[in-house]
Amino acid sequence: MPMAFLGHGSPMNAIEHNRFTQSWAEFGRSVPRPRAILMISAHWYINATAVTGMARPRTIHDFYGFPRELFDFDYPAPGLPDLAGEVADVVKPTWVGTDADSWGIDHGAWSVLAHAFPDADIPIVQLSINGERDLDYHFDLGAQLAPLRESGVLIIGSGNIVHNLRAVDFSVPESGYDWAQRFDDAARQVMLTNPADYPTLAGHHDYAAAVPTPDHFLPSVYLAGLAAGTSDDSSTTVLVDGCSYGSLSMTSYVVD
Repeated sequence: MPMAFLGHGSPMNAIEHNRFTQSWAEFGRSVPRPRAILMISAHWYINATAVTGMARPRTIHDFYGFPRELFDFDYPAPGLPDLAGEVADVVKPTWVGTDADSWGIDHGAWSVLAHAFPDADIPIVQLSINGERDLDYHFDLGAQLAPLRESGVLIIGSGNIVHNLRAVDFSVPESGYDWAQRFDDAARQVMLTNPADYPTLAGHHDYAAAVPTPDHFLPSVYLAGLAAGTSDDSSTTVLVDGCSYGSLSMTSYVVD
């Protein structure tokens, strides 16, 4: 299976149609049907590494201040409890717990899946992001997940490489500040040419502005780890790029 990182942006993208959502839909149509999807969403950011293990994950509306239509949105995909055990086995000796009832499918996952796989008939399992671990931990864990591709698991990270909500300017929906574009360009250069160096972006002079908190950046670190840990002839390409509202990068990647 291929692998992807999708820049999800505003929750409104779940119910809107633009060039970013169009790219997610095209991606979904282009891939072989997965046995399951392992989602690594910026919005399950906790103090442990865990996977969802419920048969019927709930749709989580983890936001506020948006239209009623968004709160009514449901993504009724099934879970796949057996995949939780497969993830735990493939990353040993790294410990991964199983969440049987507290989480589900958050908007970082369903806002992109609603376009990529609108029928909601592919089992979804989410992997949490452990906020107590550094970039190298997440990079290495991404590389450890690579064998799941061989068993029909599509791995998707969902976040934003540049994500600074305090600097958002809604008057510029199609552009980014100079520092946001610089960091997005730097991340693209590393992701496409030498993903093994991706964690070194923490030393970039625009990192503090682009990544004031690591939650949305870390799903892209998983893709870099997966890309660096892939020994076949896979190549990384840009699915769609660009910034929104000044301080959000919507750039997305596929490893195929």
